[in-house]
Amino acid sequence: MLKTLHDSHDEISSSAMSETESSPRIAVRVATQEAINRTTSHISGHDAFEPAATITAPDGNVPYREAGDEIFDKVSSRRKVAIVTVLSFGAFLSPISSTSVLAATPEVAKTYNSTGSIINLSNAAYMIVMALSPLFWGPMSQVYGRRSVTLSSSAIFFLLSLATALAPNLASFIVFRAASAFGGTAFILIGPACIGDIYRPIERGAAMGWFLTGTLVGPAFGPFLGGIIVTYSSWRSIFWLQTGLAAAGALGVYFVVCETAHHLKINDLKSLSGKKRALKILGMISPMRVLRLFQFFNIALVACGSASLTWNMYSLLTPIRYVLNPRFKLDSPLLSGLFYLAPGFGYLVGTFGGGHWADMMAKRWIKRRGGVRIPEDRLRSTLPFMGAIMPGSMLVYGWTVDREVGGIPVPVIAMFVQGVAQLFCFPSYNTYCLDVMPGQGAEVAATNFFARYLVGCIASAVVLPAVEAVGIGWFSTISAVYLIVSALATMAAIRWGKGWRERTQARLEGPKENENEAKVDHDMDTDRYKSAQILGPSSAFVRSCPEQQSRDMGRET
Repeated sequence: MLKTLHDSHDEISSSAMSETESSPRIAVRVATQEAINRTTSHISGHDAFEPAATITAPDGNVPYREAGDEIFDKVSSRRKVAIVTVLSFGAFLSPISSTSVLAATPEVAKTYNSTGSIINLSNAAYMIVMALSPLFWGPMSQVYGRRSVTLSSSAIFFLLSLATALAPNLASFIVFRAASAFGGTAFILIGPACIGDIYRPIERGAAMGWFLTGTLVGPAFGPFLGGIIVTYSSWRSIFWLQTGLAAAGALGVYFVVCETAHHLKINDLKSLSGKKRALKILGMISPMRVLRLFQFFNIALVACGSASLTWNMYSLLTPIRYVLNPRFKLDSPLLSGLFYLAPGFGYLVGTFGGGHWADMMAKRWIKRRGGVRIPEDRLRSTLPFMGAIMPGSMLVYGWTVDREVGGIPVPVIAMFVQGVAQLFCFPSYNTYCLDVMPGQGAEVAATNFFARYLVGCIASAVVLPAVEAVGIGWFSTISAVYLIVSALATMAAIRWGKGWRERTQARLEGPKENENEAKVDHDMDTDRYKSAQILGPSSAFVRSCPEQQSRDMGRET
């Protein structure tokens, strides 16, 4: 993984540099103030849509290095790979906790004299907190930075995982388990934000694909791991293992992850008095900063598409022990846990192609548009999987199990295809959130995760009652229809998203009240632009990245 991601980054960078060097007519610097003004929106956001802002060779070839991209060179390629690896491991923890107890549900229910449906409600509570926590972590990472937020959240996850392992009764088990999701979910949100901070837009899909390995493999391998543990030990050992992994994740963040944010909004408040500063911070970290982004119809539709994938995943994984065990006459949690490996290996296989597929689609449309990059073009990579492959495999899975035809290989293959297809969709949705509103990447990503885990919560809560009521065949049909509708919503975002975005932005924008207000609300991508122009080090990077300090001292000497 490390070598592939590192080589991908170097290949793109070297390709861009060689194209730049091969043609002296390529504009590599902004020479006049008029040109700066003309390209400010592109440099500051890396995502503007004006052809004049794109560096294009005379022969029509489009290099994949944009003006102002020097800001992404402040962290070395190896350090970037290390950061993505640590964050992917951290993002593995909360999702695996959401499903690892599924294979042990009867044992947990027996311990607390409860039922499987009640224990699954604890999963729903866990998912609710997973949905709500991005509303807080997203804005906080914009104010205080990625590193400090990730360190705090990993400590919370460690302590509450320990409390869950020791829970003496059902009420404390549900409370501690749900609360632990508040800390664990921060990794899932901060990871994409960090990728947006350190990778160029055209490189983000590949990096996102590797990062998402953790978030998706976790739910698939969790039940298998839980099945092994509960077969040979107590179900509490699941949470003891989770506690140890949480400690490892916290240490990884402390020693590897530097501050990647280009601008910390807390630094803009130094001139304010204590009361005004506190009020301003409360406004900056308000969950409404995330929720109000749903006013952008394109963001709402993309969130719908991403949420349908999570619905599909949890509606597939949650009932396995209750559906496939009776179907194939299995009586061991370990044997039923083996079924979870099918989508898990699908996620791993999808890792090697999903992110690159998204980047390839973006490059193809850049070339078609003569050098203009529009974020919605990346979403085109999801359509064949959302509209045909996943609905088809879901129908095959549901109805072959419902009618008891085909034997074990059929549902296993269908679940494997599901896993591969999801990894060809998630990177596009996540990267779109980073590209579409630069400067608010963490908050836009938070809308995505809020919708995703809210729908996952609903799936965890209703899947068993729904399967018991209508059967696995009809429930799978409902899931397939949801996927097709979401594919249509994604098509609408591709077709009209740019216009919706521009009209909504024009309606929401208003004049600043005063100069100080403008300074406080200054978009962090303006600082990217300034840094790119003067080629000066970002203070956030300098404080936390040793290799950048060494390079700076070398230039000074």
